[in-house]
Amino acid sequence: MFTGIVEELGTVLEAGPRLVIRCSTVLSDLTQGASIAVNGVCLTAVSIAPDSFAADLAPETIARSNLGDLSSGSRVNLERPVTPATRLSGHIVQGHVDATGEIVSLEQLRDGNWWLKLRVPGALDRYLVEKGSITLDGISLTIAAVGGYVVEIAIIPHTFAHTTLGQARPGARVNIEVDVIAKHVEKLLARP
Repeated sequence: MFTGIVEELGTVLEAGPRLVIRCSTVLSDLTQGASIAVNGVCLTAVSIAPDSFAADLAPETIARSNLGDLSSGSRVNLERPVTPATRLSGHIVQGHVDATGEIVSLEQLRDGNWWLKLRVPGALDRYLVEKGSITLDGISLTIAAVGGYVVEIAIIPHTFAHTTLGQARPGARVNIEVDVIAKHVEKLLARP
């Protein structure tokens, strides 16, 4: 389980079915076989070097996320899993991406803030509510407005500067994970 609070921006050294990422902070206690979120996708570290780690991508991961779009030099959001003593600063994030969405626009506001508009698949719309949580590329965010399969999100300066949102452009695909609690509630209410 993760919180959606990005710890570090990593750099892709090798892309493809085996992803190699240069980083430093998340390596401090990373062990072979441990989980790590890369752009919000829970991966398994299969090898660790002094300045990088590698993870294998299953065909399902490539099909459902934007990790197959990465190339050498791409920046990625990294987060280690929570521990029982960790503060849950974001929200409950599983690292199980539901789909990808497309950035419609990213407009600068005053005081270093930004306004993001994201087109989402219709199948996810029922899980998205104003002031609800959404995870984009592993970043825990709050929905400011939703309608017509577009969510709008205010991005604060810290988030813009310390995540891949600082490099986001219209047309780019981002990984979406909706609130898992909403999915569980839906299933419970559907039972007779």
